[in-house]
Amino acid sequence: MPERHDSTRTAWHVLSGDDALERLESCRDGLSAAQVASRLEEYGPNRLQQEQARPAWKRLLAQFNNILMSILLVAAAASLALGHALDAGAILGVVVIIALIGFFQEGKAEQALDSIRNMLSPRASVLRDGKRQTLDAEALVPGDIVLVESGDRVPADLRLLETRRLRAEEAALTGESTPVDKHSEAVASDTELGDRASMAYAGTIVVQGTARGLVVETGTHTEIGRISEMLRSVEQLKTPLLRQLDRAGRVLAICILGAAALTALFGYLVHDQPLGDMFMAAVGLAVAAIPEGLPAIVTIGLALGVQAMADRNAIIRRLPAVETLGSISTIFSDKTGTLTRNEMTAQAIWLPEGEVRIDGVGFAPEGDFHRVEDDAPLADALDLDDYPALRHFLNVGVLCNDAELAHEDNHWRIHGDPTEGALVVAAAKGGLEARRLRGDHSRQDAIPFESERKYMATLHQLDGNACLLVKGAPDRLLEMCRHVRTGNGVETLAHQTWEARIHALSSRGLRVLALAERDAQGVDELADEHVEDGLVLLGLVGLLDPPREEAIEAVKQCLAAGIRPVMVTGDHAVTARAIAQQLGFANTERALTGREIEAMSDAELEACILEVDVFARAAPEHKLRLVTAMQAKGGICAMTGDGVNDGPALKRADVGVAMGIQGTEAAKEAAEMVLADDNFATIVGAVEEGRKVYDNIRKTITFILPTNGGQGLAIMLAVLGGFLLPVTPLQALWVNMVVAVTLGLALAFEKAETDIMQRRPRDPEAALLDLFLLWRVVFVSVLLLAGVFGLFTWILVYQQGSEALARAGAVNMLVTGSAAYLINSRFLLNSALSLDGLFGSRPVWIAIGLVMALQLGWTYLPFMQLIFGSAALGLDHWLVILAGSVAIFLIVELEKRVLRGRAPARGRAAVPRGADGEHVRTG
Repeated sequence: MPERHDSTRTAWHVLSGDDALERLESCRDGLSAAQVASRLEEYGPNRLQQEQARPAWKRLLAQFNNILMSILLVAAAASLALGHALDAGAILGVVVIIALIGFFQEGKAEQALDSIRNMLSPRASVLRDGKRQTLDAEALVPGDIVLVESGDRVPADLRLLETRRLRAEEAALTGESTPVDKHSEAVASDTELGDRASMAYAGTIVVQGTARGLVVETGTHTEIGRISEMLRSVEQLKTPLLRQLDRAGRVLAICILGAAALTALFGYLVHDQPLGDMFMAAVGLAVAAIPEGLPAIVTIGLALGVQAMADRNAIIRRLPAVETLGSISTIFSDKTGTLTRNEMTAQAIWLPEGEVRIDGVGFAPEGDFHRVEDDAPLADALDLDDYPALRHFLNVGVLCNDAELAHEDNHWRIHGDPTEGALVVAAAKGGLEARRLRGDHSRQDAIPFESERKYMATLHQLDGNACLLVKGAPDRLLEMCRHVRTGNGVETLAHQTWEARIHALSSRGLRVLALAERDAQGVDELADEHVEDGLVLLGLVGLLDPPREEAIEAVKQCLAAGIRPVMVTGDHAVTARAIAQQLGFANTERALTGREIEAMSDAELEACILEVDVFARAAPEHKLRLVTAMQAKGGICAMTGDGVNDGPALKRADVGVAMGIQGTEAAKEAAEMVLADDNFATIVGAVEEGRKVYDNIRKTITFILPTNGGQGLAIMLAVLGGFLLPVTPLQALWVNMVVAVTLGLALAFEKAETDIMQRRPRDPEAALLDLFLLWRVVFVSVLLLAGVFGLFTWILVYQQGSEALARAGAVNMLVTGSAAYLINSRFLLNSALSLDGLFGSRPVWIAIGLVMALQLGWTYLPFMQLIFGSAALGLDHWLVILAGSVAIFLIVELEKRVLRGRAPARGRAAVPRGADGEHVRTG
């Protein structure tokens, strides 16, 4: 048997084809049936490891793994044990409602592993016992001989044995923007993944040629399989809001339980109250003070953010990502198809007479040619009739070419290699039609492009003479050329001059090709010796995968918002740096390569992660390390990408952002957000929405907590003073729920503040409620306490009303006072005493109308009176409640004015920290 290939990863690209065959005990005619059966048993089927989805019941139980929910469950059980079944049922009902919200939000389980599994080819052509057969790709084993051709998806990792003009599309795996050439010769051991030309990897696409390959890795041992395993093992982090809510929940729970226990103990020891009554009072205090409606409010606020982002082409797959977007400090972005259009475009042609710039980007044949003087294009467009050298150059670029330009479905498309397509588009901009040219000058023979040769050659009849046309890598063609064609005829080639021009084009981020020709009289069939000497250079062409125009503007907006865009790509460092400079990235003086990242320790990578904005030749594990390093520096990271290679980093990032059009299903399923238009600029809109959502959630929490605080303080004061409880536990639950789902929800619809995208990212470690907001919560809690206890005492003592009537007044005072405070809460410091402040929000008044309608039903409907122990109020009671609510509103406005008066003259920047949501941390 061959050695186990899963114990230590074999560098198959280093071995020759024969050595690989020997290592796997195979031959070029394939395995026998007996060998296949034995290896299938040993290695297993060629599929990725399955993982059972979490059962629904486990997802439901997970919703109760929360300290506030646990307290409520204990309170419900204790109430039931003491015979208070109605209270216990109400508490339990609220807990179940909150749990169901979370359960349904998690109903769409992640499908990243499934989508990666589906990338394996379902069928494969294989040689076994010397016979070609087609079978399920799952049946492949190491040692099989597989045949692939143009259009096939590679079914397993292959060590190529024979190739014929083979090119593979590996962008989804390596980030390469163009198809890569493949051959059968071994490469160096330290060759990076994107340059291992002797290998064809599972899940990649063959775009040209044919090949015979030896299966060397299957299933989870393939490169895609390794990514799948990484995806399974990557830890997903909680978002900042969830972390802060957890932290606040623990602190709140400790405080509430401590206060409830001490209050009950005080009533039992000091006022000699029955222990059972004091226990229920403690339950009532806990129920009143715990904001059980808050999880529902946060969830609904995030859901509203989801809808707003969907309207802006950002599809949110997981609710917490809405808030996390608002605190993003770094966006790791793949280059190909994300920051660039993935459409090769000819930008410049360098002829002996000088440089010519070409207008336009993409495959649309629209644009003019302009001479360049002093490194700047002239305004006047060139006429090809006046520039025969340029016309001839374009003709050669079309004839020595296999790509075709087509207009389909209102879009211009290239059939064939995008690099060759760029030459066809350039010629079309000059009015030269490829089909007509090729018809007038039919091809008589050709030498296809091979990476060993680094050129393509074709034989044609031009002006009645046989002519050999060559296109290829500029360094290779310069070696083959002795002369250059100028307007004065053929002159000796000055190699240093042309090498400088090649470097000048490359430094602009352009991929450079050279075109050459020679007389071919008497040649009927091309051979390498006809090409590799005596060529006449025609010129150079620089090709660009152009940046998205909207991405350039988006980068500016990101920088203005304190967000660092960082490019992480599989392309070469020179190209990546040039593109980053064109996009306006901040730190482009240096680019780190994947090999340099590998050589760094985690500490060294963390030390430079804030100083480098361009990372080139990066593999999946490099991207994952970059995200982890940035998070270790305190950054909140987004990772954009479209390929399988981005999956682990997408999952590890605080927000993974996948491309919806060009992105693979694996990337989409690993991400929290999918861009429906593949537009980098859409992220900016999503960040704005995320910041708005977080601001509104903070306002909502600041509004909700005083309602609980007022109730809790009222119950505590009653026990400490030996009085009747002004609000029962059941009534407290009612207030909490109706206030949360009506008044609290209204603030989620508030518009974003005008300077929201001029703030720096929020400090993810900052407290959800800072000192300013905590002061506001305590201050308003005391105001509501005064109103509730005052009205309760007035009805019970001075009007000699019943307990039910007094509690009905207290509950309505609490709800109506909260409604008044809702108008205050639209602005944390700015005054609401204006037409816009009072009536500028339609949702606020809808919520107030709705909650008052509910309170009228609660107060006057007999069955509600029976359930909650209330009674009908009179007109005099409502007038007092209204006056008390107006007083609360005016006192809060006065408090705002005092705080504004204490702020220095700088205005908003001097507001107490947290009042405007601004922090300086960028991570």
